[in-house]
Amino acid sequence: MRRGRRPPCTYVSSSEDVMADRIGTGRGSGIGRTRRSLAQTFAAIVGAVFLLVGILGFIPGITTNYDMMEIAGHHSEAKLLGLFQVSVLHNIVHLLFGIVGLATAAVGAAAARMYLLIGGIIYLLLWLYGLAIDHESAANFVPLNNADNWLHLILGLGMIALWYLARPARDVRA
Repeated sequence: MRRGRRPPCTYVSSSEDVMADRIGTGRGSGIGRTRRSLAQTFAAIVGAVFLLVGILGFIPGITTNYDMMEIAGHHSEAKLLGLFQVSVLHNIVHLLFGIVGLATAAVGAAAARMYLLIGGIIYLLLWLYGLAIDHESAANFVPLNNADNWLHLILGLGMIALWYLARPARDVRA
């Protein structure tokens, strides 16, 4: 083959095809689909669940004793699904946690993994905090009850497990 000549091929990419590949709509990528990492998928699911829980916390009927919801503190008698004690602050925290989860999923795999790890640690610390405080004291500002405490343990362990499962593959060579 002479220098400067292109090898024969059956398909020559156009500038439109190159741009389509860059935005994830080109050949082989599926129309409008981009490849997401497992960490991004996990963070998006967790974020969407937190967002949903935050919204549900503001819906009367799904949240019992809605008229007794406080801005913050242990005096809030509102309970999501009749079980988990919530307040306006508690619901806003869920909404923010959901937004952060969706945002990190959109940014990339490393950000999504950090969300899962740091979120898991935060929920484990919240579980320990809930066990340590008197639920009728001013220290219970979120507010928390026993159902919240055990849910926080499950969330913390679950998010850390998802972080671990989404770790990058190791290049093992024999």
